[in-house]
Amino acid sequence: MTMNRLLAAIALILAAPCIAAPDDPVIAPPKPAEWAALAKLPDWSGTWSPDIRDQVAQITTNPAPWKPEIHKQVDFWAHEEHEGRPRGLLVDCLPHGMPSLMLISHNAHEFLFTPGRVTLLGESDGNRLRRIWTDGRALPADPDPSFHGYSVGHWEGDTLVVETKGILPQVFLAISEAVGIPTGGDAVIHERIHLIEPDTLADDLVIEAPHILTRPWETRRLFHRTRKRSFEIVEGVCRQGDFEPTTDKWGNPTYTLTRQQDGNVLPPSGQPISGQPASDRPTPNP
Repeated sequence: MTMNRLLAAIALILAAPCIAAPDDPVIAPPKPAEWAALAKLPDWSGTWSPDIRDQVAQITTNPAPWKPEIHKQVDFWAHEEHEGRPRGLLVDCLPHGMPSLMLISHNAHEFLFTPGRVTLLGESDGNRLRRIWTDGRALPADPDPSFHGYSVGHWEGDTLVVETKGILPQVFLAISEAVGIPTGGDAVIHERIHLIEPDTLADDLVIEAPHILTRPWETRRLFHRTRKRSFEIVEGVCRQGDFEPTTDKWGNPTYTLTRQQDGNVLPPSGQPISGQPASDRPTPNP
């Protein structure tokens, strides 16, 4: 083959439309009937706030079946929390992950129904996001690990049945915002989400985590609905508190890092720190 013919063949290959691989199916655009079918689903609109009192009651009366060696770790972190030295599982801007997002969240949720998918939005950082595929796809045998895992679901009447796997091993199975153990990477979460009263949603979970549990843990979490606009979820940016407003050399509004010490934000540069000798005051961040 001459050089000109070779170049021509390469040009034809590059110009050809991309063809999806057999194992990479294309999602077809929703049909009008699929949009219309959403009207037959249960009404989960509004804002759903977790029942924190019931969270505590569930954990107290139906504790997780920890393995003996794991229970010692749980007792240690619970003691630290009781003594005023909580570890703080959610202070590093990483997502809750599953199943902790449903187990211990203190923030409200919203549900969005679209053809082939249910999307759960959690208040605060945008990383509190779950996508539950309801388009009939099978759960991948080995999905790429993520904080919230890969979720597929289907409707059984008015109940959303969900299975989640592919959860990162570092993600906690948490029983409070200070007590939790990493799942180890083999967790599988089964959920049945349904209304038990007009404004009360129940999430019945079965949590499999063989690295840390002696058996699957069956537990329930409740969420209560409000339709008041003042309860709509709001934007939250985890690291916004690490910055303070300022202006650049042209007078444009911008942000600069705050001064911090031991994780605590200090007064702006030039202002004294109450009760601290001048010699001990930290210098500003460069």
